[in-house]
This record gives sequence, structure tokens and C-alpha cells, in this order.
Amino acid sequence: MAPILTLDSARRLAVMCQHLAGPRPGADLEGLRAILRSLRCLQLDPVSAVARSHLLVLWSRAGRYDLADLDALLWRERWLFEYWAHAASIVLAEDYPIHHLMMRRYATGESDYARMVRGWIEANDALRRHVLDRLREEGPLPPGAFEDLAAVPWKSTGWTNGRNVERMLDFLWTQGHIMVAARQGRTRHWDLTERWLPGWAQAERLSQEEAVTRAAEHALRALGVARVPDIERHFTRARYPGLAGALSALHRSGRVVQVAVEGGDEVWYAHADALALLERDAWQPRTTLLSPFDNLICDRERTQRLWGFAFRTEMYVPKHKRQYGHYIMPILHGERLIGRLVPRVDRRRGVLEIEGVFPEGDTTTDPSTVRAVTEAITGLAAFAGAREIVYGEKVATPWRAAVAG
Repeated sequence: MAPILTLDSARRLAVMCQHLAGPRPGADLEGLRAILRSLRCLQLDPVSAVARSHLLVLWSRAGRYDLADLDALLWRERWLFEYWAHAASIVLAEDYPIHHLMMRRYATGESDYARMVRGWIEANDALRRHVLDRLREEGPLPPGAFEDLAAVPWKSTGWTNGRNVERMLDFLWTQGHIMVAARQGRTRHWDLTERWLPGWAQAERLSQEEAVTRAAEHALRALGVARVPDIERHFTRARYPGLAGALSALHRSGRVVQVAVEGGDEVWYAHADALALLERDAWQPRTTLLSPFDNLICDRERTQRLWGFAFRTEMYVPKHKRQYGHYIMPILHGERLIGRLVPRVDRRRGVLEIEGVFPEGDTTTDPSTVRAVTEAITGLAAFAGAREIVYGEKVATPWRAAVAG
């Protein structure tokens, strides 16, 4: 019979596996490596109401760290690179053999989109060769360095319509021919993968079965406890062909355990390495604030099932229809998601504005909880370079005196 986990135990396991409880791993290079090896990816998002999402994900776990260390891992050591995970992300060079499965299969199927992409690339072979030749001779280069030699323009109903050079770069990136080798602001500079990525990362080749098995193990270690759909939506989202067979083999080997989680009759899985955390009674709760795209909550359905926390972003919701605000950061207190915070940094004035604090349901407002959240807000301000914190009108009444005092 499968072990039964209480909701609290399942939540604690998930939080511990994400480095959101227990001793912080450190804010130096090695601490960042430890976090990244657990998470396996950091989602990239352009919104920076406080800071870019990938930076906040690391802050939630490491505390205040030197951004130059992350740059060193990306651009100097090339220990990380940019590619698709569950979204456009920063991923580990040691996981290149996993991502190479998508690279070598991108646009090779018979879907309408795959045929369209293949046909467009073939029709614009002169542009493709121009990009690769220029990079081979002069790379890294920004998009503006390439001539638009497209014979057939890219057509879409969105912002990519007619952006032929950018489309070719994106397709060559997804196919694994080129990589982001630098950034100046939000402009990506490109180079050939064979030259940019360390040789040790390119040396290993995995079969489909091996790549799926390794990715599933990474996903389970990061999630703590998960159902099959949770795994499929995490890390290498929608890239788990033959997942059922991989899980069966991992279960037979003892590397993965089937468990039950109270509140339903679904089959859940946990990695043996993760379960060891519960067995050691390693629970040391912390309080922090999470990016809207944090790895813990990026799967909204799983967040609802495990935490009873219905979370959505409101960035693209008209202002008059927003329930909370433009940029919402969930509040993690121990193993619970206890509310939402709406922050915004005014960089000109050096002020972190807290437009609202919204406790979840009957969340306790005891002094220790409020104090812990206030300390997290203070830490966020320091990380964002704000010298002052200002609280707005939407701070819940029981919290106002405490957080503003």
C-alpha cells in the first residue's frame, strides 16, 4: 500500500525540495549552484516591477546575492545557458543532453505548424546561411548585424509578423544551432552552439528514453511530490514521450516511490532522494515572497490542489477589473501560502511601494507572522535597491499598524 502524506507533509516536501525551507544554501557562487541544481531552470520574463523573475526566484532562496555571480555562471563559466524548459528559461549546461532531444526534433513532425516552419526555413535558405556564416566569421552578434535576406516574409497575426531575422534566429536557437552568448539590456547576442557551449556539455548523447527518464527524475526532485500531469507540465514541459514507462522503471528500481496525498485518490510520485528529507525531520520553516513565475507555483493547477491557493497574474487584466493589482507576489510562510503582496519599485525615488497586502482567507495575523512578512518585505527592498518602503491604501486593516509601524 502506498504511503499516505498529509497535505502539510506534501507541502513541506515541496517547499524543502525548492530550497525554501531549512538553512539557506548561501548567497555565493556555490550557493547559487546548489539552488540551480535543485530547480534545473529559471523562467525568463521581461516584467520587472520589482526585479526580473529569474533574479527574484534566486533571492527567495538565497537572500541578497551578487548579480555578478549569476552573470559569471552564464557568460564567463557558461555553466548555464538560455533555452526552453517549461517556458523560455535559464537552464544548466549539464542538462544540454536532455534539451538536445527537443533541438534535434523541433519542427520535424507533421503538424501544420511544423510543416510551416520547415517550409519557411527552406524557402529562406539564403537568410539561414547568411546568419550562420556571419556568426562563424564574426560572432557573437546582435540581430541588427544581419541583413534581411528573406525571400518569403514570416506571416503571423502577432508582433512577429515580418520580423524575418528574429524569426530565423529563434528557429536556429530552438534547433540548437545557435545560442545566446551575451545580453546588452534586453538585446540578445548570438553565437554558434558548437563554439559557445563547453565541450563537456556537448559530449554526451541520450536516447529518448534516457532523456525522458533523467528529466522526470529532475522534475520529481524539484517538485517533491507530483502526479503524472504535474511532471509533464514541469521542467521540460510537454516533452515526456513514454513517461509512464520511465516512471514504472524508476519505481521498480526504487528510485521513485508511489504515494497518496490526503484529499483525493490520485496516484502521486516522490523521488526517494526527496522523501529522505521528510524522514530526517529536516523541517526548518522560513518566510519569503515569491515571483509570480516562481518554480514552486508556476503550475497553477498543482498550486490549487496542494495549497488551495487560486493564483493568477493580473498584468494583462484591465486595471478596473483587477482583484489585487498589476504585479502580485504570493507570501510563503512555512509550508503555507498565506496571502498576496502587490509591490512596485519606483527606481527614480528609490522607494518600494507596497500597494496592497491581502491575507488569504482566515490567515492568522499574529505578531510573529506579521513580523516575518515585514522582514521579507524589508529584504525585498534591499535586494531591489530601494531605500524606503511606503505602504498604500490596500494593506489589510489588521496588518496596517504592524507593517507600517
